[in-house]
Amino acid sequence: MPNKETVLQWLSEVEHPGFDDKNVVELGLVSSVDVSSEGKIGVTLTFPRRPEPLKNYLKGAVEACLYRHAPGGTEIDVTLETKAASKPAQKGIQFNLDQLREVGHIIGIASGKGGVGKSTVAVNLAVALARMGYRVGLADADVYGPSIPTMTGTENVQIEMMGEDENDNLFVPVEKFGVKWLSVGHVSPEGQALIWRGPMASTALKQIILQTLWGPLDFLLIDMPPGTGDIHISLIGDVPLSGAVIVTTPQAVALSDVLRGVNMFRNPQVNKPIYGLVENMSWFTPEEHPSEKYYLFGKDGGREMAQALDIPFLGQIPLVQSIREDADDGTPAALLDRPDSKAFQALASALISAI
Repeated sequence: MPNKETVLQWLSEVEHPGFDDKNVVELGLVSSVDVSSEGKIGVTLTFPRRPEPLKNYLKGAVEACLYRHAPGGTEIDVTLETKAASKPAQKGIQFNLDQLREVGHIIGIASGKGGVGKSTVAVNLAVALARMGYRVGLADADVYGPSIPTMTGTENVQIEMMGEDENDNLFVPVEKFGVKWLSVGHVSPEGQALIWRGPMASTALKQIILQTLWGPLDFLLIDMPPGTGDIHISLIGDVPLSGAVIVTTPQAVALSDVLRGVNMFRNPQVNKPIYGLVENMSWFTPEEHPSEKYYLFGKDGGREMAQALDIPFLGQIPLVQSIREDADDGTPAALLDRPDSKAFQALASALISAI
């Protein structure tokens, strides 16, 4: 059975993303460690009076560390505290919309399920809009599987914070390819497992969007998590989305997934416009035979879905090996001038027309 010193040694692996190579123990954030005779491990993290934007991330990172080291079946309890303030603290993190006041359109990029290339479409759409001369930002709201840092080659960028008090404590987004990017992946060490329950994930997501110094933007794209769960409802309720774009693949079986996504935005309590549907992986084209098309997942399924659901059809994106290779290398395909690159540029133009 581990003792207090062993637990502290484990926790020294949990680094604070806001401080170079400093962990939660040496920063004094671990205020107490308790190992009961029954084997339960309790840890309390105590933060200064000023807001700590990463406290929910740090709680998840500490939990993940303890579960990784502790014997199987060990009960883990991690609690958060704030040093006593001169006045009663408000319950929860208080968000406001000040950082979105200079943003023209806030557009959710959504999908009914994972695996349809939603993040690839979101990244390349952002770059294509920037190439057209628009001011663009993208918030990676996929808190469980953030991929934007890899796709943009910004995995090792150190995110800066601005401000010291509760009214001015903001993330500074990464700027590259003419786009402002911010992702949960930018503030969590690479490979660090996150253990976040629904409310905690929703809070982290809102921090990424609402506590970021976006500045003047024509478009802020939000790469939403796949599906239609609690996180989506929380996001839509607290962030003033202008509308949404739905991403799908051509298979007929994808219709039910698309329908769930469309119905979420059309729900009377949400009532957000759907600017259109994008069909990704429409056909496969071998790089050495650019004129050939192989419809691996069926033909025109997305177009038929859009027609059946009475939403605009924004275009088709081919399945090209170079798109995947470019994403892995951190170079969005929309930066180039290949046929697949032009598909993303056409998508950006279609979105402008739809809006």
